[in-house]
Amino acid sequence: MFDKTTDKVNEAAGTARELYGKHTNSPDEQFKGAARKYASQASYAVKDAADNVRDQVSTNPLAGLAVAAAVGVVFGYLLGRK
Repeated sequence: MFDKTTDKVNEAAGTARELYGKHTNSPDEQFKGAARKYASQASYAVKDAADNVRDQVSTNPLAGLAVAAAVGVVFGYLLGRK
């Protein structure tokens, strides 16, 4: 829960740094702010997706096992080819 909050705070800090760079005509600060903002957005999206998968697997473990087996077979096929 707090990890997602941290991501949102970092996103806001990145936006503020990006705007600071824009107003001071500093492309370096603008780039660093944008990078921090987008990294935080990506981190939030990954954590949200992981939470959704965890919820789905806990409600239907057999389907989760089937998906894991299918992924294993695909990886085995791809890595086993020469």
